[in-house]
Amino acid sequence: MTRERLPLLQLVPNLVTILGMCAGLSAIRYTFDERYELAAALIIFAAVMDGFDGILARKLNAASSFGAELDSFADFVSFGVAPGILVFGYALAGPMAGVGWIFVLVFAVCACLRLARFNISRAAPDGATQRHFVGVPAPAGAMLGLLPVYLGLSGLLDPSQAPVLVALYLAGIGLLMVSRLPTPSLKAVRIARENAIWILIGMTAFIGFLFLRTWVTLVVADIVYLVVLGWLAWQRKRGKQGA
Repeated sequence: MTRERLPLLQLVPNLVTILGMCAGLSAIRYTFDERYELAAALIIFAAVMDGFDGILARKLNAASSFGAELDSFADFVSFGVAPGILVFGYALAGPMAGVGWIFVLVFAVCACLRLARFNISRAAPDGATQRHFVGVPAPAGAMLGLLPVYLGLSGLLDPSQAPVLVALYLAGIGLLMVSRLPTPSLKAVRIARENAIWILIGMTAFIGFLFLRTWVTLVVADIVYLVVLGWLAWQRKRGKQGA
């Protein structure tokens, strides 16, 4: 009986997924060591890896049910557990640590529910035709959830001085992940060909600022995304009122 052989390239997307998960787990370790900059950077790295593994799976024709489930587990660790622990260690581990932990749990559970709903929608017959996300995706939710950490690392604000606001904000981001708010998907974004050069220039400038003033740039990116979400929520409410 001949054993079935699997091409090594088929494992590359799963290896990238595991690399991202290891980054998320390491972020938890460095939070305990109070190395918050490194912990935040590792979660950002995990988000980048999360984008790459899907691209690689499609390009290498290596998509599988195993890879999809592995990706969800990795996302829960990197974008549900790790950001919550980092925010807790950086801004909530004070006199209100007990109450703050409750909101961390809310954030993590919402991330888990968001991923479970995404898995169900992906398995639906029309799942591949969706042109937008329902609720904030888990990686984007993690980046938004880390806003208090970005503010502290940039020197703009000290989030540990306002633990109640940080806790409420973290829970609010969790609720955005499980909301029914349609959020933009890069796969569905279409631009005019003549505008492509401006997008490339804008991305180049963003990357430059990211290296020059990392945490301030991430603060601005989070605020811009929150404004976009607010505009989408307002448009949706106005559409319902007009119906």
